[in-house]
Amino acid sequence: MIRKEELVLVQDWDKTFAKSDKVDHCKVTFVNRYGITLAADMYVPKDAEDNLPAIAVSGPFGAVKEQCSGLYAQTMAERGFLTIAFDPSFTGESGGQPRFMASPDINTEDFMAAVDFLSLNDRVDPDRIGIIGICGWGGMAINTVALDTRIKATVASTMYDMTRVNANGYFDSEDSEEQRYAHRAAFCAQRLEDLKAGEYKRAGGVIDPLPEDAPYFVKDYYAYYKTDRGYHARSLNSNDGWNVIGCESFMNQPILKYSNEIRSAVMVLHGDKAHSFYFGKDAYENMVNGNKYTDNKEMLVIEGASHTDLYDGGGNGAIPFDKLQAFFEKYL
Repeated sequence: MIRKEELVLVQDWDKTFAKSDKVDHCKVTFVNRYGITLAADMYVPKDAEDNLPAIAVSGPFGAVKEQCSGLYAQTMAERGFLTIAFDPSFTGESGGQPRFMASPDINTEDFMAAVDFLSLNDRVDPDRIGIIGICGWGGMAINTVALDTRIKATVASTMYDMTRVNANGYFDSEDSEEQRYAHRAAFCAQRLEDLKAGEYKRAGGVIDPLPEDAPYFVKDYYAYYKTDRGYHARSLNSNDGWNVIGCESFMNQPILKYSNEIRSAVMVLHGDKAHSFYFGKDAYENMVNGNKYTDNKEMLVIEGASHTDLYDGGGNGAIPFDKLQAFFEKYL
């Protein structure tokens, strides 16, 4: 018997973006195959008929559905899709203990459970389901579609490969056996410290106050997560971050291994001024290398856009929602 955890869900509008009068909104829950109950916001076009195409959205890594994944979901619902934006396991309003952990396996399953939920929704056409993954969840979306043949179209926006950044550091600056060994040893030591303390040490979210000499990408994150633009009380990035050992298993779990076997449509969307651009560029190149199904693969580069510009538009409408709509209409 599959049982849902009893979650306490906020019913007031507490998003970082304005509520649309073009869609109906409600909270929903569903269970993944590990028995974790996930919380989601559902957005449905007003006065829409049934048999709708549907999209599941999640990300960024360490964010919550009240931030940019909800903005993507609400905007795509305005354009005719039934959408859900969900909190991953162990975060936000979703269930799972202990809190603030991440897993390449469980988080991939989170996306697949969202597809389960949409496939069984009476208002959805189960043959027209897509997903959008943002930031670290862009890489997770590509991993999911390599596994889930029900997904017909995928967008990876301003994506990170979380396995690569954990194993190699930013910009592959720590890509050596010696540095990986040091990180592994530190994780192992922290595990014992946490057990002795009886609680998990947090890694810290975006640094605050912001140092004057902070790298560009840290300033980019600060401008979103630590200001009224994107701050949210449940967001790990806005507050105390993941557990220090929360991402340990990403060290040796390459999530994009079989991306060049994806048959369905995929768009990799990235800004050319994003510090993370190399993740999207390499992910796309690896996905089409040796793939027999390349006609439905696309790399869309947004000139002048930083990493977080594709979170919320960056104040200048950087997210190409018209192109996302056309992509999903074509393949769903």
